[in-house]
Amino acid sequence: MQAYILSIDQGTTSSRVLLIDQDGAVLHTRQQEFTQFFPYDGWVEHDPKEIWQTTLAVAREVLDYTNSLPGQVQAIGITNQRETTVVWDRATGEPVYNAIVWQDRRTAKFCTSLKQKGLSPTIQTKTGLLLDPYFSATKIAWILDHAEGARKRAERGELAFGTIDTFLIWHLTGGKSHRTDATNASRTMLFDIREQRWDSELLEIFSVPDSCLPEVLDCAADFGTTDVSVLGKELPICGVAGDQQAALIGQACFEPGMVKSTYGTGCFLVINTGTELVRSQHQMLSTIGYRLYGNTCYAMEGSIFVAGAAMQWLRDELNLIEDAADSANLARSLKDNSGVYLVPALTGLGAPHWLPDARGAVFGMTRDTGKAQITRAALESVAYQTADLLDAIHSDGSSINRLRVDGGMANNNWFCQFLSNVLGLPVDRPSNTETTALGAAYLAGLHSGIFSSLDSISNQWKSDRSFDVEMESAQRDQLLKRWRKAVRLVAEFAEG
Repeated sequence: MQAYILSIDQGTTSSRVLLIDQDGAVLHTRQQEFTQFFPYDGWVEHDPKEIWQTTLAVAREVLDYTNSLPGQVQAIGITNQRETTVVWDRATGEPVYNAIVWQDRRTAKFCTSLKQKGLSPTIQTKTGLLLDPYFSATKIAWILDHAEGARKRAERGELAFGTIDTFLIWHLTGGKSHRTDATNASRTMLFDIREQRWDSELLEIFSVPDSCLPEVLDCAADFGTTDVSVLGKELPICGVAGDQQAALIGQACFEPGMVKSTYGTGCFLVINTGTELVRSQHQMLSTIGYRLYGNTCYAMEGSIFVAGAAMQWLRDELNLIEDAADSANLARSLKDNSGVYLVPALTGLGAPHWLPDARGAVFGMTRDTGKAQITRAALESVAYQTADLLDAIHSDGSSINRLRVDGGMANNNWFCQFLSNVLGLPVDRPSNTETTALGAAYLAGLHSGIFSSLDSISNQWKSDRSFDVEMESAQRDQLLKRWRKAVRLVAEFAEG
């Protein structure tokens, strides 16, 4: 009898559910996009109810598909867009405000005020995070202060906070389970990653009542059981991890020094640092890679806010491409970048720059500049930003010999080759690029007994293709020199 895992991959632009078997193969997948709201400059919101309804719809469709298969779903794994913040009524499940998305920058001034009070060192020491609007804590405070009556209701214990995983777990279990995992907790800026607990001092700094916080579990644990009224059957939720940590697991980066980079809406490079909590001196984040059997594996991470989102922007706002495949063809049609550089600071710049007020710019345009040059510049910008992250990691003393990539952009051969050229490193693409959903499935499978160990998961990783360096170092250095000048100019413009 085959054992299947239902893997929920709730992302920034769509809700997906994949059916994964005990060999790590994806048997079926369904997906629905949902609405993006941009109320003001730098604000990004989602409707939590739409997130739930799209997730529920595709989950039911995948479960219906399993009726024709010789086996049954034994567990559910969840992976999610991290940091995105929801506050809802415990009695009704109704959100008190839209979800504030990880990309949102509305709390930049609040972060600045905390920096001016000298609180950055305390926050970074406890959480491994830099004080930035990216993380959940200031988003929670904003909702409590701006949704009518929310703060008083939260103080009375009537409201619940959660990142998207917690919100989905709550609804899947019919409101019985208010839980999260250690990786998602570590991105809230309220969780002490050394002590592995919510921190009272941080809660006071951000004015967040502890009564609204979820229980924190290992990544493979008992998160609750689905209510029969939701999916038609009781299924255990056994694995949860934020999307980038799930991709680390899906890429089988279980040894210190192994590194993966996921190219979705943003780009997130994560290096396994093992049991050692490495403190970056170059504005990388220290975070939890995963927590299993009560043991914590730490990681360092660099977050790029705009990667695949740049392709969506070219498609939806500028109408320069019809789909992602167009970008590779346009880039390939040019012998070089024609001196055009795009800095995609559409929602600020993330690591290692951390410039929330930066905005996008294009440099080097001439009368001959067209959609091919702009599109190629957008693709190149993602590789250049990755190079910035690797430089920071190397400066912190880590040595990287190869890079494992995944996410939608990893299917673009032109991009992967250019990435290898700019990094001066071999780039490995797995045969299964659904590593985020796969990581959640592996976690659920570990807890439910489908997978016996991390070694058994490592044995499932297979390479689809490796991209080796084909660029001379002098050319690489010149490209990066021009890119970094463009970033400096964007930073200067943001200063006013």
